[in-house]
Amino acid sequence: MRLFAGIHPPEEACAHLAAHVRTLHVSTAAVNTRLAPCAQWHVTLVFLGEVPDERLPDVDAALREATPPSGTPTAHLRVAGGGRFGRGRFTILWAGLSGDVDRLTTLARDVRHALKHARLPYDDKPFRPHLTLARPGDRIDRSLIEADHAALDAYRGPDWPATTLRLMRSRLGPSPAHTEMGRYEI
Repeated sequence: MRLFAGIHPPEEACAHLAAHVRTLHVSTAAVNTRLAPCAQWHVTLVFLGEVPDERLPDVDAALREATPPSGTPTAHLRVAGGGRFGRGRFTILWAGLSGDVDRLTTLARDVRHALKHARLPYDDKPFRPHLTLARPGDRIDRSLIEADHAALDAYRGPDWPATTLRLMRSRLGPSPAHTEMGRYEI
C-alpha cells in the first residue's frame, strides 16, 4: 500500500484557506487544474511509498517511537505564504507554513530516523513544509500561475495547534483518495 505520514490542518484553517483558493485563477479556470480537495490538504512529513501490508505494524511502531512524549507543548502553525514547484506541465501551486515550523522539521527528522531504524522505505528528499493546492501544469497561462503565486505569497491564515500526526494510505487515479491508517498524538 502507498503510505505517507502527515499533519492535517483543522477544518477552520482549511475553510479560511479554501475561501482564498476560490479567488485564484486555478479555481476559476475553464480547464481542469487538478485542485486538491480541502479534505486532502496536509503537510507531508514523510512519504513512504509502497509498503507491503505485513509491514504496517512496523510503520505503526516507528511512528509511535518518533512522536514526542506526553506533556510536550503543542506546536502552533498557520498556513502562510505560498508558491509553486516545477515548471510547465509539472507546475504545482502550494501554500506554506509559519509558526513552530522548526518543531515540525524536528518531528519529520525523528520520523525518518525511526523508519530508517526499522528498515522501512521512505523518500529522503529534504522536508519542505507545504500543502499542495493544485497541479495546473501547463493547462493555464504562466502569467495566471504567477498571479496566483503572488496571491498565495500574501496569504496569512489563522493560527492552529498541530496535535495529531496521521498515517495515510494514498490511492492514485482519476479520483485520488486518502484513508487514515493510524493516528498519533504529537
